[in-house]
Amino acid sequence: MSPAGHAHRVQIGDPDDPRVADYRNVPDPELIRQRGLFVAEGRRMVRTLLTDSRFSARSVLATESAYRALGDVLDAGRRDIPVYVAAQACLDAIAGFHFHRGCLALGERPPPIPMAEVLSGVGEGPVVLVLLDNVGNPDNVGAIFRNAAAFDAAAVLLSPGCCDPLYRKAIRTSIGTSLRLPFTTLSAWPGDLAELTARGFTLVALTPDPAALALGRFVASTPPKRLVLLLGAEGDGLSEAARQAADVAVRVPLAAGVDSINVATAAGIVLQRIAEMRTPIAPRDTGNIRSDGH
Repeated sequence: MSPAGHAHRVQIGDPDDPRVADYRNVPDPELIRQRGLFVAEGRRMVRTLLTDSRFSARSVLATESAYRALGDVLDAGRRDIPVYVAAQACLDAIAGFHFHRGCLALGERPPPIPMAEVLSGVGEGPVVLVLLDNVGNPDNVGAIFRNAAAFDAAAVLLSPGCCDPLYRKAIRTSIGTSLRLPFTTLSAWPGDLAELTARGFTLVALTPDPAALALGRFVASTPPKRLVLLLGAEGDGLSEAARQAADVAVRVPLAAGVDSINVATAAGIVLQRIAEMRTPIAPRDTGNIRSDGH
């Protein structure tokens, strides 16, 4: 939850106003990242950043109507940040494209969290982590975060080469769960896989390989334990290092003639089945299920 403070309104009439210079970098995610920032877009994501996020907000840029819609959080003393208010045409000129969602916010990107710190926060009992292996598509990354939160995964680990979970499209697709769920990019890949095994985790590789264990059989034969679900990129699948490190390979049975499904869809199916075998389940409050970013 964001610390207390006071948001203050600043009217912006000139797209070249230096106070909104960082918003002119919105189309360039790498430059935003180098500045130690990320972007939340749309009323729902901005609200999540301000009220229910692991991250701090630096500022908000909004149209008058979006400012009014967010008034309950902006005027409630959530944070000592400027809220820049501009006409739609001015906001579009600042962002460099027509932006119909009405508001943007800049979040502050903290230093990467070491894997050991993430693991220390998940406790010692049965738990599920999700590990993404070179998943570069922001829609898939966002959807996997959404599924991970829905089915009570404790954290998400990412290999180098994955899409940034704080990329604005990934945040939007995740419906803000990437702002809440702990995650880290692994710094010693693929050696981190051996570290997970040493810490008592069972590595479960999700694969379309027909020789893999069917999901139903896996669930029926596996008591609740400390699991890491390994998910690979569309097309290429899991890396050789991940396949070799896995303790078990699991597949989602499919109809004849269908060789695979989307990785985020498969992740949701597997996570739901794993959640069913864990008792008790302590679900997180992920808010109303919507995907329009408002």
